Amino acid sequence: MILSSALIGCAIITLDRAYMFTDGRYFLQAAEQMDSNWTLMKQGLPDVPTWQDFLHKELPPNSRIGIDPTLIAASDAQSISSSLAANSSSTLVPIADNLVDQVWADRPTRPKTKVRALAVEFAGQSSQEKVEAVRAELKKEKADAIVVTMLDEVAWLFNLRGSDINFNPVFFAYAVITTTTSTLYIDPVQLSVVSSQPNSSASSASGKSSSFTTVISSDHLPLDLKIKPYTDIWTDLSTLGSNSTKVLVGSKASMKVLESINGDSAAGDSTASSSAAHIVSMISPTPASSTQGKSGDAAKAVGILVRSPIADLKTIKNETEIYGFRACHVRDGVALARYFAWLEEVLEKGEEVSEWNAAEVLEKYRSENELFRGLSFDTISSTGPNAAIIHYSPDPKDCAIIKQDQMYLCDSGGQYLDGTTDVTRTWHFGKPSEEERRAFTRVLQGHIAIDTAVFPQGTTGYQIDTWARRPLWQDGLDYRHGTGHGVGHFLNVHEGPQGIGMRITYNDTALKKGMTVSNEPGYYADGRFGIRIESIVIVREVSTPYNFGDKGSYLGFEHVTVSPIHTKLVNVSLMSPAEVEWLNEYHKEVWEKVSPGLKAVGDERAERWLERECKPIGLDAAR
Repeated sequence: MILSSALIGCAIITLDRAYMFTDGRYFLQAAEQMDSNWTLMKQGLPDVPTWQDFLHKELPPNSRIGIDPTLIAASDAQSISSSLAANSSSTLVPIADNLVDQVWADRPTRPKTKVRALAVEFAGQSSQEKVEAVRAELKKEKADAIVVTMLDEVAWLFNLRGSDINFNPVFFAYAVITTTTSTLYIDPVQLSVVSSQPNSSASSASGKSSSFTTVISSDHLPLDLKIKPYTDIWTDLSTLGSNSTKVLVGSKASMKVLESINGDSAAGDSTASSSAAHIVSMISPTPASSTQGKSGDAAKAVGILVRSPIADLKTIKNETEIYGFRACHVRDGVALARYFAWLEEVLEKGEEVSEWNAAEVLEKYRSENELFRGLSFDTISSTGPNAAIIHYSPDPKDCAIIKQDQMYLCDSGGQYLDGTTDVTRTWHFGKPSEEERRAFTRVLQGHIAIDTAVFPQGTTGYQIDTWARRPLWQDGLDYRHGTGHGVGHFLNVHEGPQGIGMRITYNDTALKKGMTVSNEPGYYADGRFGIRIESIVIVREVSTPYNFGDKGSYLGFEHVTVSPIHTKLVNVSLMSPAEVEWLNEYHKEVWEKVSPGLKAVGDERAERWLERECKPIGLDAAR
């Protein structure tokens, strides 16, 4: 059988069956899109094993399980191999030529788009300063080097951006930072470096991206940077392993990366039998005290899996990045107000608008914003039952018409030179049912609970996740996704390791000042409607009257998303006075920040709409 994994799921194919494992975000979508050849495994439900457990619980003993070592994380390979050895005597077998690739006849070629320089005026820190910060981490760990495999970490480290992956301003590359050198591995056609700053004529004529050019000055990059072909990484990793005593490798790196450093002669050999002990030895470090020198006979694993220090550095936004987050969300709020005002008007006129066409209009409004570089993900424009599909994406050739008498959920975002946005608002352009209003209010109460949270330093997103679910639990409701994910700065809209959710991995990362996360509780009535309210928040210090234990300043959140929350859907009788006050103060802030932008573009319709949607409500309001 063969194992193939991706962000949204994992496929296990045996000689006679095919299984696809995914979590609650994709249950409905997977059921609709997969044919009868597949068995959907709904991870998280009772009696449904994880794909990792499935390998030793359901497959026959002594199975040989084929894997592509470039696609499976080394940490996963280690834990799976140990589990297989203990429970079924099965083994993982690295395969050089991916079996899926062999039957994927029309697979697109890997993109090779031009890489652009992100100026320090947006990044807030030079690439040289970032490399020096990484070297400080190497010194702490007494390591010779670090291998950087995550694309967003490479882009952040060198203040470069690309477009090799839709919606994510990253490019295919690796990097190696040692105590004295830095090397970027990239296809040469993607990078144009000149010895001096380009003049103004090299900038975009639009004036929107004058600091975002494909002609990259050498002084934009670290002084000791070497640029080498993308494919040179594998031989260089082998050399690095031979000449080093300790090399840090991010915990998400592939099995092949670690094996290349640690000298696995069988890596990539499609005929080699890979025993569990062999795999574990290749990806588990041998303590320094138990190893001999380079000329000794004892095996020595110098590549060591660690939590990436670059990920931790990247997740703490500097003041320039924070300023950019605030600014781009205001511009984004202008586009959203224009869009929702337009959508309401055309629906009231009885015009037909499909989910896809509506999303196109929203993108048009966003594209008119200063510093806009594209969407941060496919817009989730969903009406009625489609809104219950958590990661729904409308098909341009076959999608629903937005209806006035149904809930409408819009989850969208933009990429700007000064930040990344991700916002969800739920609307009803007719008369909502009491069930819909009650569920919406419970979601709103969970959203407010996170927004107003105050917590001591060291608190994790795992610890506060239930604060968002408590109002829903009061009504016997819940949602099958996390409450919040990290957000990159003009990078991936989903950024780790920080987040708010019930996955135990979120307990590994404390929320720290400068982190950006989403706040997005929801509720989904399968086949009928869906609700989500999402804003981006920044972790900031807050003032408290006391400081128990002198543990440092307490923390809270600053929201930067400015888009109205639909008060027609609020059942005020369920809310406390403090919650009503929060909603009114939020709408006052939205009006003050967004209305000047609407005036500037002369959109009177959107201005009238925003003023109405931001009107305060009272506890005795008759809805």
